[in-house]
Amino acid sequence: MTTSIGTPRSGRLSEADCDIDDFRALVSQQTDSADYPFASGTERNVLLYDAETVRLLGADVTTRAELQDELARALMHGPGIVVFQGAFTAENALGDATRHFADTIARQHDSGVQNGDHFAKPGANDRIWSALQKLALGDPEVYTKYYSNDILALVSEAWLGPMYQVTSSVNVVNPGGGAQNPHRDYHLGFMSTDTAAQFRAHVHRLSPALTLQGAVAHCDMPIESGPTMYLPFSQQYEAGYIAFNLPEFREYFADNYVQLPLAAGDAVFFNPALFHAAGHNTSSDIYRMANLLQVSSAFGRAMDSVNRETIVEAIYPSLVALAASGDERSVRNVVAASAEGYAFPTNLDLDQPVTGLAAETQAELVTRALATNMGAADLSDALREQTRRHQI
Repeated sequence: MTTSIGTPRSGRLSEADCDIDDFRALVSQQTDSADYPFASGTERNVLLYDAETVRLLGADVTTRAELQDELARALMHGPGIVVFQGAFTAENALGDATRHFADTIARQHDSGVQNGDHFAKPGANDRIWSALQKLALGDPEVYTKYYSNDILALVSEAWLGPMYQVTSSVNVVNPGGGAQNPHRDYHLGFMSTDTAAQFRAHVHRLSPALTLQGAVAHCDMPIESGPTMYLPFSQQYEAGYIAFNLPEFREYFADNYVQLPLAAGDAVFFNPALFHAAGHNTSSDIYRMANLLQVSSAFGRAMDSVNRETIVEAIYPSLVALAASGDERSVRNVVAASAEGYAFPTNLDLDQPVTGLAAETQAELVTRALATNMGAADLSDALREQTRRHQI
């Protein structure tokens, strides 16, 4: 994935690489409907597809492949966002799923649960983490109807190929709920700018190809309810994982975002590198509910299965001795090779992003244990508790 401005870099990206004039020129492109013959139209540069037409066309193997080529082109080189109108219907148990989600949120309220949010204040929204599994366990029949949806399969295969995995979380922005900050999504978008800058430019180009973001509207979403704000073509900006936190880029987003009303059952899919943010719900009575889909590539996993908790417990005495020698670089190298350095996947009901974008990683726990002279038994307890928080 490359930007249309300049030559793709191989080194690190920094704030010095973020030029608002280049960005402005990039996102000033216009979507030409002639380039997307399967689309039913465009609105403010966003491609619109009639879901029923797409379903019928997608039944033919050759046409399905051509459709997917078009969707991949739209997500990569085009506006970066597509809307399928009428994607989820009664046939997909839309109403039943909505009621299940509403009941789940009511039970959370009754039990005093207040969920955190990656890009908004805790408590501003209602969240159902791991909504996919909770729906499967709570109502398998509704789950089966819901995820039989061929639009989801069509666009997921177009962007990620086969063998993808679906997860979801339900987000409800309540009346008066404030807007999110503009951001990019998982993976690099869920890191601090300083952390993201440690990954070289080719990883910044790779990250968007690892996931597809989607949102299914579970109620009508007029503009006053604050549907998600998007900036078409912004996914093409190579330094975007650094830029989205910069004041001039946030200001440009605030002045130029696109916001489209959605009907219940409409589904939006977008490149995770697209600048976007949930809008401000200025209504007095619309509880704006969306099922946020994250579809992941099969390729983000190792071949071998290892128990890193067991490895860390086994080597900890040796690590303590190495740390005592003062060789900090060697300690960092061993921790990096041995402990889990990434915060995800996790159980976000237990491991919530309340104080930051992610909770402490196993590698960070081990580093903290060494710095505080934590005993081996205490570390084992802390590791087991952390593992528990990561499990469903």
